[in-house]
Amino acid sequence: MKLTVKAINFEMAERLEKYIEKKTKRYEKILNNASAEMEIRMSVVKPETNLNKETKVRVMGNGPEMFAEKTCNTFEEGLDLCLEIIDRQIEKLKDR
Repeated sequence: MKLTVKAINFEMAERLEKYIEKKTKRYEKILNNASAEMEIRMSVVKPETNLNKETKVRVMGNGPEMFAEKTCNTFEEGLDLCLEIIDRQIEKLKDR
């Protein structure tokens, strides 16, 4: 699985990079597809307000594209919520 992480309007800390790697590692086994690709886009939308960290996760492969988007106080929280949505989408695909 190919993982692409993009930081928009901020510089990503090493701690956040490690967190992303840790959380997405299990998807290599779940998707078990060499052509699968996960793209994570993180951006700061309104620096002067709360809930200003937007996280988008897109998973592409041989099957249908999966997408999740959340705006939260922290990127970690946004990533966790997005990955929960992706998990539900994967389960729905497996049930078919």
